Amino acid sequence: MADHTTSAASTAQSDKDYWTANMRIIMISLVIWALVSFGFGILLRPMLSGIAVGGTDLGFWFAQQGSILVFLALIFFYAWRMNKLDAQFGVEEE
Repeated sequence: MADHTTSAASTAQSDKDYWTANMRIIMISLVIWALVSFGFGILLRPMLSGIAVGGTDLGFWFAQQGSILVFLALIFFYAWRMNKLDAQFGVEEE
């Protein structure tokens, strides 16, 4: 009976560690997304106006194209990192 209790406690801790790591990845991705889309595209646009990218200022570029490219990069980063995390905790897809 002690092995079953120890195994259940170990599984519960492993599940908690997995979800803690998962939420950390999600929060980091959301902070990057918010900084790029809202911060660079709206709040910091006046500071970025002197830097030219593709014939326009950097703030406008982030608002129109840069945030979309960063969002796509975050999708690929999240998928790659979650595959590594799943493999680490033994819950990967077959």
